[in-house]
Amino acid sequence: MDILHIVTLGIVASVLYLILKDLHGSFAFFVVLITSVIILFFVIQQLGAIISLLQSLGERANIDNMYIRTILKIIGIAYIAELGANITKDAGLASVAAKIELAGKVFILLLAIPIITAVIDAILGFLPAV
Repeated sequence: MDILHIVTLGIVASVLYLILKDLHGSFAFFVVLITSVIILFFVIQQLGAIISLLQSLGERANIDNMYIRTILKIIGIAYIAELGANITKDAGLASVAAKIELAGKVFILLLAIPIITAVIDAILGFLPAV
């Protein structure tokens, strides 16, 4: 499914949401939820090519595979947290959305610790010993 199909699906879902929101609010929310999940599945199918490209670039640059996997996990957490936060905002739960965003940031920070440590070690390796 290309971007035109995804945009069309989003527009149709938006129109359905606007029609159903006053009549059946819960059905309107399920339209948004189901549309989000369908779009997510189509996007996930395209990620395989991007992941393999990043891994091959990492191998050519002699970057440890652990760092590439960590960066991909960080990107995944960011997108999943954003999707979850947006869905909960659509449901009218802004405070829950804020907590999802906070949790995503904390998990990203936790995953980034080895990368930050490696960068600091590299910088210290360039400095002359005192």
